[in-house]
Amino acid sequence: MNKPNDNPADPFKKALAEATKTLANNADLMVTYTVDPSGISGDTVRLPQITRRMTTAEILLARGTADAYAMKLRFHNDATHTKYSPQGEIASGLYEALETARYEALGARALPGTAKNIDAKINHDATKSGFDSISNAADAPLASAAGYLLRHLATGRDLPSGAQNIVDLRRDTLDKSSDTLGEIVNNLEDQTAFARLSRQIITDLGYGDQLGNDPDLEDPDQEDEASEEDVEDQEDQEGGDEDESSEDQDQPPEDQDESMDQQQAQASMDDSPDVDMSDETDMAEGNPPDEQLPPPPFSDADPNYTVFTDEFDEEINATDLADPAELERLRAYLDQQLEPLKAAVGRLANKLQRRLQAQQNRSWEFDLEEGILDAARLARVVANPTTPLSFKQESEIEFRDTVVTLLIDNSGSMRGRPISIAAICADVLARTLERCQVKVEILGFTTRAWKGGQSREAWLKAERPATPGRLNDLRHIIYKSADTPWRRARPNLGLMMKEGLLKENIDGEALEWAYRRMLRRSEARKIMMVISDGAPVDDSTLSVNTASFLEKHLRDVIEMIESRKAVELIAIGIGHDVTRYYERAVTITDVEQLAGAMTEQLASLFEADARKRKQRLAS
Repeated sequence: MNKPNDNPADPFKKALAEATKTLANNADLMVTYTVDPSGISGDTVRLPQITRRMTTAEILLARGTADAYAMKLRFHNDATHTKYSPQGEIASGLYEALETARYEALGARALPGTAKNIDAKINHDATKSGFDSISNAADAPLASAAGYLLRHLATGRDLPSGAQNIVDLRRDTLDKSSDTLGEIVNNLEDQTAFARLSRQIITDLGYGDQLGNDPDLEDPDQEDEASEEDVEDQEDQEGGDEDESSEDQDQPPEDQDESMDQQQAQASMDDSPDVDMSDETDMAEGNPPDEQLPPPPFSDADPNYTVFTDEFDEEINATDLADPAELERLRAYLDQQLEPLKAAVGRLANKLQRRLQAQQNRSWEFDLEEGILDAARLARVVANPTTPLSFKQESEIEFRDTVVTLLIDNSGSMRGRPISIAAICADVLARTLERCQVKVEILGFTTRAWKGGQSREAWLKAERPATPGRLNDLRHIIYKSADTPWRRARPNLGLMMKEGLLKENIDGEALEWAYRRMLRRSEARKIMMVISDGAPVDDSTLSVNTASFLEKHLRDVIEMIESRKAVELIAIGIGHDVTRYYERAVTITDVEQLAGAMTEQLASLFEADARKRKQRLAS
């Protein structure tokens, strides 16, 4: 029990300090709380003060600031950052904003729980800076806009309104660097490559004259001059190894200190499990890596799964496979074909929505310091006036921290009524779940060609090597991303009606692709529903590999996802027994049952989660 003079915020401060140390991977970190500006000084982090009232705004700002600084300590290397830092004021501001977005985005990817906290900090900073009220592009800070845009591209998270406002105002300017921004997102873990691309972005935006000298061109010259001087001083030494040894011994004390600092900085980066800069540093110094690391396995689920070439694979938005007019025509055709089914699907969707909403606002939290006065506990105050008033608050059981992915088989065997019903069911479910604040992603998978496409042609030119692995060109389609509103993505689902779209199905790689996309999401709960009508089949691949090659990989991917438990996996088989693959699955014999099966499976998952929450509250 706390003493009367105890600060009720102290337990939270202590917990936040320990969490910050853990996230920063630094047990010696000192965390303080102050009314002065927040910041980092050596091994000390200064966080915003938290008063005895512990308001929601204070807590969110403190957690967001703590997570942002922890990500900097964990993923940022000062030596690399300083090496590529530009000289001009505007260029420096852009460079700093991009680097901040880099390590915060890395944290959001590696530790999704930090993403929401940092969002709160961004919202606080944007509101404090008045970004919501800016209407003139010239008043919107370009550096902040570039950093916000990079964070959005790297994490897929929506920006707070103020941050989004200045990004929109600066969109025309930022579009000048759209290609480099697309490339830089793929280099977040390589700080050296990221710094170089940041300098390219600064050039794209018209501030290249503020960069100063290129550090990659300076270092080789300095090393060459140092080598020549050492050779002159050590003419009596023989052999390259002896020259290198003498060079180290004759190095001035100042250079030795600088070299040791660089080595220590590099060692600290090597200690980080998420960032490996050793090869990049070797390349920057003009030395080849000691040895070439073997390429990573193509599949996380099965290191032995092989692919002849992925050069011709594509991950593509539905809007890139048909122009807007064609999508609208195909959507109208889809609606026309399924007019009789819409009423039944609509009733099921309404039933799902009622079942979800019925689980909200069903419990209370008691003995709080603020909220609604708890009249049932007033007798304690009357009996003992020193007893503080007790308040209560209704706790909502919501689903807002959930994302659902619908992965739809786009193979040729789904042609006709199965693909039509799958499309309309996905459409209605997305709209229904969006009403309940659940984000939905709709994906499809097929191949670009029948009988192998360009991959098989390349295999034939290579004189048909034995057991080449997967031998077709994948096509993974994004009909609706999780952050795209349903009304904007609605026409895209008509693409499934496009003649010639549906071809082969390689389920294992599609499932792993969708799984990786989900892992990048920040939501606490992730649900994936797979809709398929058969086992993986690709004639080109199966004709030159074992008969179970694709099916084995599918089983391995399913086992990986189900064992890791980061994503809840459901499957619905249309006329095909998927229960032999998936732990949680249902098989329907008639495609007309699809809508009912989808809504029932999703509702049962949410209801099971609601029961668990109630049990935790009761205990």
